[in-house]
Amino acid sequence: MKSTPLHDSNPGQDFDRRARWALVSLSLSMLLSSLGTSIANVSLPTLAHVFAARFLDVQWVVLSYLVSMTALIVSAGRLGDIVGRRRLLLLGLLMFSAASVAAGLAPSLEVLVTARAAQGIGAAAMMAMTMAFVGETVPTAQTGRAMGWLGTMSAVGTALGPSLGGLLIATAGWRTLFLINVPLGIVAAILVQRVLPADRPRSPADRGGFDFFGTGLLAGSLASYALAMTIGRGHFGAVNVVLLLLAAAGGGLFLLVETKVAAPLVRLGLLKEASLTSGLVTSALVSTVMMTTLVVGPFYLSRALGLKSAAVGLVLSVGPIVAALAGVPAGRLADRLGARRVTVFGLAGIAAGSAMLAALPAPLGVMGYLAPLVAITVSYALFQTANTTAVMREVPSDRRGVISGMINLSRNLGLVTGASVMGAGFAFASMTDDITTAAPAAVARGMRTTFGAAACLIGAAMFIAVRGGKTVAPWRAAN
Repeated sequence: MKSTPLHDSNPGQDFDRRARWALVSLSLSMLLSSLGTSIANVSLPTLAHVFAARFLDVQWVVLSYLVSMTALIVSAGRLGDIVGRRRLLLLGLLMFSAASVAAGLAPSLEVLVTARAAQGIGAAAMMAMTMAFVGETVPTAQTGRAMGWLGTMSAVGTALGPSLGGLLIATAGWRTLFLINVPLGIVAAILVQRVLPADRPRSPADRGGFDFFGTGLLAGSLASYALAMTIGRGHFGAVNVVLLLLAAAGGGLFLLVETKVAAPLVRLGLLKEASLTSGLVTSALVSTVMMTTLVVGPFYLSRALGLKSAAVGLVLSVGPIVAALAGVPAGRLADRLGARRVTVFGLAGIAAGSAMLAALPAPLGVMGYLAPLVAITVSYALFQTANTTAVMREVPSDRRGVISGMINLSRNLGLVTGASVMGAGFAFASMTDDITTAAPAAVARGMRTTFGAAACLIGAAMFIAVRGGKTVAPWRAAN
């Protein structure tokens, strides 16, 4: 099976049979990795009871997955460029499935946390390879639509996690949260083996070496940053400061090492090009703001508007559902209008929605909150699909894996930053030590202030995107 896509296809045409099946296998891999991120959150109270553990201990069921995935996703992308993307995607799926079995059968919290970390390693390979494979399975003119499909599956996995997790806990027990991944992982592996193009033989000179020292430094730095941003639940102490210092020191040493080694993990020359750097920075900023909607929203709906838990969950589900529905149309727009243009349109919509929430008067109630939320979510689908398309469309084959990993890394860093920094800012703006008992007016004030800051972040992202879009990507200039 050939791995080089056609490049003269009409963007309005449907995918051919080969491309459709390839997208099915990639979409299932994306769904599993996204589901792994969100499905465990709902289980924390149950796990605390089952294992007689404190919340600070059981939260590692979530954190271990997020930290290991964030720390290794760039390295996974580079490894796929060297050993073969289909081979690494299969290995990631098998590791994810085996770790799911271990998590589902875990006799102790320690074993469960370890299994979840192993799941995160498998998910890093799955996420990096899924995006990298688009260039080998879909015509260039239809890249946006393919990225839209993957974005849709990511949103579906994120939205499905809490509701599916709650249903499984209520009907079959917490272990099924992890065991359900096993049959899905096996199906995905079979599809990958059957429908994705085989890895092409490459000489050692073409593959290059693997930067083990740089990989260790980057993984350690990212893990330190992720931990600094997540432990303490937004309250920074001495441990957080030490972790941030370690992350900064490790990051500086990593940059130094990458200038010295023969086969660097990340070619730092690429980061000097504004077209790539703007895509990564804007992705991190947008992910920070999107996490803000998940952190601030529940408190505003419950404390300021007085909604019950079921109603809060229903309102919050609107965002991921809208993102899932908007993913494919966003990809079509990116193909037809141009990815850079749609990227800026998406950023403008997110900024407008955030500004609406910053000026939101409480008497407008739930609908006053939902209208800006829908605007933000639809615009996020436009941005995410178009930005990824703009970065990945012309990337040469030998760099797709590592750049795919960098895109996913920027998104993950934005998520962990939003959960901590924006969450802490929300609590500070509400002028309360315990947001769960804050007065409705205080929560409303904190929400408006936080989304005012979010609108400013997106304004900065728009400036970066416009400047970056005027430059030529390094791999395009070389052709």
